[in-house]
Amino acid sequence: MSPLLLRLYRAIVIDRPVVALGLVFVLVAFFALYVPDLKLDASSESIILEHDEALKYYRASRKIYGSDDFLIVVYTPHDDLFSPSSLAHLKKLRDELARMDSVQAVHTILDVPLVNSPKVSLLELKDGDGIRTLETPGTDRELARKEFLESPVYQNNLISPDGRTTALQVIFKEDETYTALLNKRNRLREKEAESGLSSEEAATLESAEQTFHEYHATVVEAENKDIEVVRDILDKYRGDAQLYLGGARMIVADMISFIEHDIATFGVGILGFLLAALIYFFRSLRWVLLSMSCCLISVVVMVGYLGFVDWRVTVISSNFVSLLLIITMSLIIHLIVRYRLLNEVRYRILKEEAPKVDQKTLVFHTMKEMTKPCFYTAITTIVAFCSLIVSDIRPVVDFGWMMTIGIALAFSLNFVYFPAVLVLLKPEKVSMRTDATKAFTMAVGDFTIRHAKPVVLVCVVLAVLGGMGIAQLEVENRFIDHFKSTTEIYQGMELVDTKLGGTIPLDFVIDADETIDASAEAPSDPFEDPFGQEEGATEETSYWFNGHRLTQVETIHDYLESIPEVGKVLSLAMGTKVLKQVNDGRMPEDYELALLRKYVPEEVKNALLDPYLSPDANQTRLTMRLIESAPTLKRKELIERIRRYLVEDMGFAETTVHPTGMAVLYSHLLHSLYRSQILTMGTVFVSILLMFIVLFRRILLAIVAILPNLLAACAVLGLMGWWGIPLDIMTITIAAITVGIAVDHAIHYIHRFQVEFVRHQTYRETVVACHGSIGRAIYYTALTITVGFSILAFSNFIPTIYFGLLTGFAMMVALMSNLTLLAALLMILKPLGPEPT
Repeated sequence: MSPLLLRLYRAIVIDRPVVALGLVFVLVAFFALYVPDLKLDASSESIILEHDEALKYYRASRKIYGSDDFLIVVYTPHDDLFSPSSLAHLKKLRDELARMDSVQAVHTILDVPLVNSPKVSLLELKDGDGIRTLETPGTDRELARKEFLESPVYQNNLISPDGRTTALQVIFKEDETYTALLNKRNRLREKEAESGLSSEEAATLESAEQTFHEYHATVVEAENKDIEVVRDILDKYRGDAQLYLGGARMIVADMISFIEHDIATFGVGILGFLLAALIYFFRSLRWVLLSMSCCLISVVVMVGYLGFVDWRVTVISSNFVSLLLIITMSLIIHLIVRYRLLNEVRYRILKEEAPKVDQKTLVFHTMKEMTKPCFYTAITTIVAFCSLIVSDIRPVVDFGWMMTIGIALAFSLNFVYFPAVLVLLKPEKVSMRTDATKAFTMAVGDFTIRHAKPVVLVCVVLAVLGGMGIAQLEVENRFIDHFKSTTEIYQGMELVDTKLGGTIPLDFVIDADETIDASAEAPSDPFEDPFGQEEGATEETSYWFNGHRLTQVETIHDYLESIPEVGKVLSLAMGTKVLKQVNDGRMPEDYELALLRKYVPEEVKNALLDPYLSPDANQTRLTMRLIESAPTLKRKELIERIRRYLVEDMGFAETTVHPTGMAVLYSHLLHSLYRSQILTMGTVFVSILLMFIVLFRRILLAIVAILPNLLAACAVLGLMGWWGIPLDIMTITIAAITVGIAVDHAIHYIHRFQVEFVRHQTYRETVVACHGSIGRAIYYTALTITVGFSILAFSNFIPTIYFGLLTGFAMMVALMSNLTLLAALLMILKPLGPEPT
């Protein structure tokens, strides 16, 4: 800090502490008003990969084949499913759900069409005669049971193989306003990405995004209320049946409750731990209260700022409160330790020579000495979090910005608040008792001095092992593994997996090959329509709805069902199988198919045709549900295997085959985040290295400083690889966080090392001096961070548990590597030059 800035800082903060505190309290009071406005978002919009072509295609396909936004109620009655009492109970539940204002329809075994109870002919199917449901008077329940268990449409879909469990599909009404706002925003975003926007269009996009953002919040809130209503309804029926709720909406609602739990519980939990740690470390009420108030004002201002600008917290950024508390506490501990050391010097050395050194001077010198290392620790931590900003995943970007702003606020606020409060207090009475922490750090220092080269060798071996583990890292993970087995999400997904054909949808859409004349393969209607085609209507060719192509679809369908990780498969092949059943095992002729497509009853068309055939019949869709509990599930490999089969074995042109669905989007999200993090981590290390060169003014010293932190990142990622812990939306940020926090230790240690080396003139004595001073502060902060992160192990969200434990492990590695490897490298390489003779 320049002399002018130092004089200004002393005049405002040190000499006028009451004024400085007044400014801080005004700021805190203002943002505290907006803390209640903090909102959460766990919707699918919050975890999508922006500018992803697969996302664009997914949205387009949803317009054709309908939304996959629905709830699944898994229903297992205590009595036989087809008994009158169970069916009456099911009907009552269905009707109550259907009466909800937001519900469009509820599909159950009661209302789907039956064609084999008794069997109907092809002509009856076309005319709609003889098609029954379970609610049709006189329907034979035993025949219906047999049809449900054997039907290619219903088995392992609406009903479990053992006939004990069924599913209710709750379909919600489309919010046309939401759809219109979403489409408007997306059109402008696409144009911006493709050709850019004019200033007027850019303003329109900004307005559209703000409008969508605000309306989206009301939609999510309404959806959460719908979930509460559905659960209240289900609770009324649990006495006669076992009920589980599933579906995207339910996951969103539960994720929000997890976030709320994590923010509240772990914020309070970490505060409690920090309180205990401070009492143990410093044994002084002043340091406990001052440190806790520093943390609280940082969190209140940041949370209030998020509420003020309506910046929503997502699953990924839900740990920002815990991180901000820990990083702020790390800063304050370094300030406290430095102040206490200067105070000891004041009493031990300067008491006779400088008896007039007062509290203001002591505080000023503390802040003056710590400004440079604390500023660079804040900047390097910010640089590490900035690696998240280059991601295409909005919540990851938001997390990076939240931590960047939060760290900047914490540094600025506490370099005003901490000294202003301290100036108003009397100097602390120095205790001459032996410090157990100092004994530990001195023992580590002594060991490192005596075994410097073996320490380096062991660290090299650990780095090699870490590199081998990193080579085994995987991005693929099962969504069900994100939740504890006691949660409704886990239990519902497991039940749907085992009894109702899987959970997460994966679609393959196949276009017509434009090089083939569909009319040559499949004449639409070779004779005059006996049912009277309307005048002016045109005959249409059907690329997919003919015997040849339907046979191909059936072959693909059977292949997909043979894959262990795939559950229920739905496609035109189901209709083909049903048609064969009612046509004595024979595929109808093409002209019969053309007639059926035109005149089949709506309920049959809605069940067997529309979800799998585009209106012009030039595109078909095969949809499957993946078995999330399958231990061999690897989405990317599975998608590529199916695509290869369609292209190489079935002979479709590669450009006509389109994988889509939530499974594809989630796979793209994880692999994109992995690529962006791997690519940007190199940039982060280079950036930090350049900052070290500026800070330490020696290239070799900068290289030495960064090596222990590379070891920490390598160790934690290597451990994940060796233990088979996959990277996910939470754990993929561990490397950035580890580097960002761990470099703080190196900066403080080397800054103190440079100062002490001038005094001691030998590397060994300087290591002893540093381990006895700054080593204690590093130990305090590392232990605080480690245990603080470990508290996250009590979350209901498994990635948060991994995140907490692995980050804590990384912090311990960073502590030991800075106290051992860093000291050893300083003694061996002598980056400050040779020792004076």
